[in-house]
Amino acid sequence: MKDFSLLESSLSVSFKEKNFLVQAFIHRSYLNENPDSNLQHNERLEFLGDAVLELIVTENLYQQYPDKPEGELTTWRAALVNSKILSEIARSLKFNDFLLLSRGEGHEEGKARDYILANAMEAFIGALYLDQGLKVCEKFITEHILSRLPVILSDKLFEDAKSRFQELAQEKVGNTPTYQVIEEWGPDHAKNFKVGVVIGSEIIAEGRGTSKQEAEQDAASQGLKKKGWV
Repeated sequence: MKDFSLLESSLSVSFKEKNFLVQAFIHRSYLNENPDSNLQHNERLEFLGDAVLELIVTENLYQQYPDKPEGELTTWRAALVNSKILSEIARSLKFNDFLLLSRGEGHEEGKARDYILANAMEAFIGALYLDQGLKVCEKFITEHILSRLPVILSDKLFEDAKSRFQELAQEKVGNTPTYQVIEEWGPDHAKNFKVGVVIGSEIIAEGRGTSKQEAEQDAASQGLKKKGWV
């Protein structure tokens, strides 16, 4: 078993109920190889943490930006809590070192690992809420997630990549891009998709995601970079 006290020390938090912390890092696959574990996988904690994260981010944006309309705040929130940002933050906090995975999942990297890390981040927030309450969660989220907002705003990372790519494709080449699924894999509860963004008959770029919509956004983002339209 991992030494979770190292994680507690690095995050300056001490769980009263240590099992909450451990459970936040248990992937479903781990239990297939460790059926005698007395803990469940982290999906219920992820469900809870997702709601806590959204509430705290929403309230912060509502209070800090009283003149901004609902639609704009919604795009900012989406940029703050998407799986890409959450996985980046999870990696920076060394969550990868504490994941409890099957041997097979342990060798997977890339988008699949990012998805697991993003889920672990939400599960950790759920565990923190159960153990420490809303105020401690607010402190953690403010320090590690809301602190990303200035960069998101300055770099316009909140903009919808699909809309931007379509707008520029129509403007520059007079054509509307389409999207096609190239590949999909994984069980129903953890599907993965590879999608290509197409102009005319040419696949401009490919993207991946855990939904078709996420993969399309990633493909559009890659397309913007490849075309030099960023």
